[in-house]
Amino acid sequence: MKELRCILLDDELPALRYLRSICEGFSNVEVVKAFNNPLRMLEEVDQLDFNVCVLDIEMPQMNGMELAGKLEGKAIIFTTAYKEFAAEAYELDAVDYIIKPIQFDRLKKAFDKSYNFLQREELPQYVQLNSNKGKILLHFAMIAFIVVSEVDKRDKRVIYDDRREVTLKNISFEQLVKLLPRDAFVRINRQTIIATRCVHAFTHNQVTLLVGSKSFVFSLNEHYRKDFLAMFGA
Repeated sequence: MKELRCILLDDELPALRYLRSICEGFSNVEVVKAFNNPLRMLEEVDQLDFNVCVLDIEMPQMNGMELAGKLEGKAIIFTTAYKEFAAEAYELDAVDYIIKPIQFDRLKKAFDKSYNFLQREELPQYVQLNSNKGKILLHFAMIAFIVVSEVDKRDKRVIYDDRREVTLKNISFEQLVKLLPRDAFVRINRQTIIATRCVHAFTHNQVTLLVGSKSFVFSLNEHYRKDFLAMFGA
């Protein structure tokens, strides 16, 4: 059995045939089924053995993002002609977001991310670190962003999804980057690491996170811009 078993969805048949032909060029990818109707896909999805779903976003019967919300535990890759959906896509924990026309190398990158996503359950979900509260288990899935402590620059403040905080003692961003899952976190300036799932919007030089009901705006430094944009397929 191949590592990645995917289903495809695009309401435009020429685009769907093109997507399928590219997918069949990967030795580790099996196309389980291709759909041009989201409602038909919903009817059959529970009977299909797949772990990756490549979804178009704009369709007349159902938005691809709405459909993705019904696919728990699957690696979701969105395809669209529009860049403005990127932030919303990552709020849904999509592994990648590809702007059409789809190229082989770009899809390969998305499949690599999908593989990493599917392996995540086998990887550590937390790390033990020293904090202002003693030794703690820092659970990656709970982190919204990490910033430099105003009190001591050697320390780092971790802000969780529920806006609770903990201060990590005497640890560098370089060390943290090595510990955090690379497909879920990215550094955006010298003083900030963010969880990509919390990104609400971004411009050329700013990133807005939505944590609970509160927005946080950070600068996007030129040195880190390329890596950040790559996370969003931009």
